[in-house]
Amino acid sequence: MGPSARPTVGAPASAALRAVTDVVLGLAGEPALEPVLERLVHAVRDLVGARYAALGIPDEEGSGFDRFITSGMSDELIEAIGPLPRTHGLLAAMLTDPEPYRTDDIRADPRFEWWPEAHPRMRSFLGVPLLFKGDIVGAFYLTDKEGGFDDGDVELVRGLAAHAAVVIENARLFEASRERSVAEERSRLARDLHDALTQRLFSLNLILEAAAAMAAGPDPAPTLEAIHQARALVDASLAELRTLIFGLRPPALETDGLVGALRKQAELLTRAHALAVTVMDLRPPGSPPPADDGERELWRVAEEALSNALRHSGAGAVTVTLEADGPGGGTVLSVADDGVGFDPDARSIAARRLGLVSMRERMEAAGGTLEVVSAPGLGTTVRAWVPSGDGAAGEVPARSATIADAAGPTAGPGPAAPGAER
Repeated sequence: MGPSARPTVGAPASAALRAVTDVVLGLAGEPALEPVLERLVHAVRDLVGARYAALGIPDEEGSGFDRFITSGMSDELIEAIGPLPRTHGLLAAMLTDPEPYRTDDIRADPRFEWWPEAHPRMRSFLGVPLLFKGDIVGAFYLTDKEGGFDDGDVELVRGLAAHAAVVIENARLFEASRERSVAEERSRLARDLHDALTQRLFSLNLILEAAAAMAAGPDPAPTLEAIHQARALVDASLAELRTLIFGLRPPALETDGLVGALRKQAELLTRAHALAVTVMDLRPPGSPPPADDGERELWRVAEEALSNALRHSGAGAVTVTLEADGPGGGTVLSVADDGVGFDPDARSIAARRLGLVSMRERMEAAGGTLEVVSAPGLGTTVRAWVPSGDGAAGEVPARSATIADAAGPTAGPGPAAPGAER
């Protein structure tokens, strides 16, 4: 929002409310915290016509700022001022008193302490705490408005502060959720690394010991064969490591979208392994996207299914398909491989079905369903369904069985996808 949108002094309350509403609506689609803070501090400065503005978020200890975003200062000036300020003087006062404070001369206030040498010398000041459920989560700091700040400015900034606190907390929750997802993913990758590589390295050690024992013999053929086997194991281990390293840096759904993320994963798996992975988006243009966290959960299911296909199926090809489940009915992800298949009802599978349980729980949390179709020699298909953003989360399609027999009506042609962890 630029200066032209700023309400004038004495503007009707409705005009001020519209200005605040415009700012909040402009932030509604931004989930990340840092951009939210930057846009808020620029907006509040424009709203009241201050020369400088800042938004401070205290750290957990309360002795400093976790973030202190400014508006009106050049990058050179910020660098000359130095490190983030501590929570002292009037900066601290706005984090302890829920009421706004304004003065025509900041230096006349007894709580004022000092400025760094390069800091601009300021006069008029308006500080407004950001309250969320009774707690102060931050504060707006505004200075140097020509003619000083008035009651209208206080109420305008107070209104924005009330909305800003909610927006900031929502962005914090989003970041915390994303961090938890990263932690969960790293834990999964650590387990995969252990499972995939420990056995191979143990086998490699045995092969090399045997090769060393045979090297003294008259026939070099067994030694050479052992060396070839060892090299094959090393190549396979390196390919597995490349896949796991990629998993530590997965494509961002926010920037690549579900289809883009799937295609990047397919490209990597095709390069690193003897496995042809194809991604097809068969949804008509304008199809409604998955609801809430549905897209992220579909991505996680696809990851798990592709991992199972790679590690257990012996497949040469995998097809990943996205389809629309009728008008506004949701999104269907299918991951189908042409591998050895398995019996979903076998006890040996039921005892080691952590992959299935994880995928099913993800779908249930997103209001969707999971279906696995497989049989020995017929490959495996994993189908996940989530509702669309425009549909009712409780409406489950007719084909919502969690585990289906390959001979059932849901078994489709072509490769069937990575089945349960087996």
